[in-house]
Amino acid sequence: MTISYVEKPHTREEVEKTLNPLVREWFYSKFREFSLTQLYGVKNIRDRKNILITAPTGGTKTLTAFLSIINYLVELSLKNELENKVYAVYISPLKALSSDIFVNLVQPLKEIEELSRKKGLKLQNIRVGLRTGDTDAKERAHMLRKPAHILITTPETLGIVLNAPKFSQALKAVEFVIIDEIHALANKRGVFLSLCIERLVDLSSITPVRIGLSATIAPLEEIARFLSLKEKCIIADVQFIKKTDIDVFIPVRHLIETDSKEMHSGLYGLIDELIQEHKTVIVFTNTRSATERVVHHLKEKFPKKYIDAIGAHHSSLSKHHRQGIEQGLRDGKLKVVVTSTSLELGIDIGYVDLVILLGSPKSSARALQRIGRSGHKLHDVAKGRFIVLDRDDLVECGILMKECKEKKIDKVQIPKNCLDVLAQQIYGMAIYKVWNADEMFNLIRKSYCYETLSRNEFFSVVSYLSGGYNLENRSVYAKIWYDPDSNEIGKRGKLARMIYMTNLGTIPEESFVNVVISGGEKKGEKIGVIDEAFLERMKPGDVFVLGGERYVFNYTKGMNVYVSHSVHRQPTIPSWFSEMLPLSFDSALEIGRFRRLVNERFDKKSAKKEIIEFIKKHLYCKDDVAGSIYEYFLHQYKFSKIPHDQRIIVEEYKGEKRYFVFHTLFGRRVNDALSRAFAMTAAYSGGRDVEVGISDNGFFLSGEKINIQKCIELVKTKNFDALLKESIEKSEILKRRFRHCATRGLMILRTYKGVSKSVGKQQMKSGFILGAVKKISDEFPILKEARREVLEDVMDINNARKVLQWIEQGKIKIELQRTELPSPFATNLILQGYSDLIKIEDKIAFLKRMYDEVKKRIGEE
Repeated sequence: MTISYVEKPHTREEVEKTLNPLVREWFYSKFREFSLTQLYGVKNIRDRKNILITAPTGGTKTLTAFLSIINYLVELSLKNELENKVYAVYISPLKALSSDIFVNLVQPLKEIEELSRKKGLKLQNIRVGLRTGDTDAKERAHMLRKPAHILITTPETLGIVLNAPKFSQALKAVEFVIIDEIHALANKRGVFLSLCIERLVDLSSITPVRIGLSATIAPLEEIARFLSLKEKCIIADVQFIKKTDIDVFIPVRHLIETDSKEMHSGLYGLIDELIQEHKTVIVFTNTRSATERVVHHLKEKFPKKYIDAIGAHHSSLSKHHRQGIEQGLRDGKLKVVVTSTSLELGIDIGYVDLVILLGSPKSSARALQRIGRSGHKLHDVAKGRFIVLDRDDLVECGILMKECKEKKIDKVQIPKNCLDVLAQQIYGMAIYKVWNADEMFNLIRKSYCYETLSRNEFFSVVSYLSGGYNLENRSVYAKIWYDPDSNEIGKRGKLARMIYMTNLGTIPEESFVNVVISGGEKKGEKIGVIDEAFLERMKPGDVFVLGGERYVFNYTKGMNVYVSHSVHRQPTIPSWFSEMLPLSFDSALEIGRFRRLVNERFDKKSAKKEIIEFIKKHLYCKDDVAGSIYEYFLHQYKFSKIPHDQRIIVEEYKGEKRYFVFHTLFGRRVNDALSRAFAMTAAYSGGRDVEVGISDNGFFLSGEKINIQKCIELVKTKNFDALLKESIEKSEILKRRFRHCATRGLMILRTYKGVSKSVGKQQMKSGFILGAVKKISDEFPILKEARREVLEDVMDINNARKVLQWIEQGKIKIELQRTELPSPFATNLILQGYSDLIKIEDKIAFLKRMYDEVKKRIGEE
């Protein structure tokens, strides 16, 4: 397979020549000229080349993809040659986006038809069909009789129609496949879709053209291989056309020498000022709770301005509410919408001229995606404003702004060889027809996500599905048959199609878990609920806060968490932890490099003015931002040392307990992996009851008998995988992720004969199956996949291993430092455990106290 870049766009004349006069006239009645994206893409699609088009939000990607297809269908219909089949399949990860596209396609086709009528030309009717989980039976029946020429769907529904005996006949000569928002598919949905695409291509007598549409993404070559592993593919990188206007704002005079009242009024005053200077604004927070809080405070502080002009949009709200908010934006009725992550993808939301980012979005790709929601029209400027409330966030947002301006995009990682998704797809394929096992294996390996799948892994999944592991006593029955003599695979049971259709998909069902007292007078009393994602992060002995009280996590059973009261111990895990996005590894390294460059200037005794000037130039930031970063770094430099991309500082200090703070700025996913390995070795060397806290900037171990020198010597690349595997073996995260994988892999059926199984019952069953599976085989495919998901998708074992290699190669030095107080860089990490206990005003006062203490120690009173 060869990948090449489109070196230059076609000329207007070249693109015009490809269009039928009717389509050309319609196009110029709507648009003044072709966009740059269209000059790159339209003719290449007409020439039937597989193409990945990447352009900023609002870069006319969708029309670029469809223009040649519309033109082709118009030409066929003028000759009365349109057949009763699907010509083009458009797949989007969002149902809402699919509905958008449907509306945006039907309109042009209507206008082209009217134009042809005026000219006395007869056009066959070009049909557009929308098929998602919301499509009713009547509409589905209509599509069977008259298939849509352009089918708009989602990954899951494509999986269903590929297995529908009658409908799949209409897919037997598909000529175009469009995958939109491909950047949102670097997950198991993307893995599922990549196999669906290979099945669709296998079904079609014509090799369809593959068209991938993406906002800002990297690495482009990998995404092109995801789109088309075996065929040639070209990349049209149309990144540099849209102007951006990005800046970082601090809402107060000084981030530390302030109080909560000043911070609160400064923040909401600034947000209000920015909103009033613009027509329509989207505010991105990183959590659902923060979204609700911002809406509440703006309404409370400025009732006349915001009572009817503001809305919240996040995934916990009903579909009906979210659609109402989207319509309010399109109709211009809402001045501002506050959202967590749910408006990141390309739903049409009308005119927005400013995006505010409250706190760091944790990656340059996500920052550009969010900021790209403003200035959605082609020649508009995408305008974004970061607002920061703490010094780590300030540095992070400064680096993200630099990466956005320099178009440095962090890399996505697409999961490989997911055995749970594979099990689901093998079952679907076996339902469709009887396969030769080698043919099935070869087809699966055509997918980028399974190109390295071994025969052993493939047959382990076939063995599980065909009942090879004897799990009938746990109600896990064989779903396929495999005959080793004929080497054939087929489906078992009359209900196979029904089971597959009602249990297909990759998005796990999440639920809330009851928190129950496990002993004493109040034994069995329910205190409240926490979400599963929060529970995943806990291990026995962890302390958390619920309803203002501290509890120790003991054990779980089904959907109950059993706890005991903890009066004396401090919390080890903050409640917002599960919702926080992790900092990307690439951006983390960039911050480490920036720290080193500033450190070098301190070492050379450069003048303050010179260093501030360097920070301004390096980050493209204003005086107040550079001054604030300078002061933060100077305090760390004088108090201890500045950790950076070539130096890890391990800081020991004694508070109410002994802390070892590892300044490993590699993002939370890498730190999650590193911290577990170091905690395991600390426990081996006599440090019982080791507490762990992690953040993007590092992690801490806390305990009385930790031999830190020994820990550092024991964690090596050669034993790292084994240490991590052992550390997750009895963890909550493996239990929960095993349920997700077992549900995806159809060991646990969410729905059977029309009856749905609650998440609680799924978890109970999952617990029994996990116990049974571990006794049968440590290499059972679904257990193996649950471990892979925890280590590679939740944590980042591969980059963590890379960090250890750098240490072993001497590229990163580890230095131990003893301090009497947490250093400025350690303060936020130490404080996060307390964040549920202390009010925001106390936190600000605490930070100020620490700041004053540090100034005193470094002689800066």
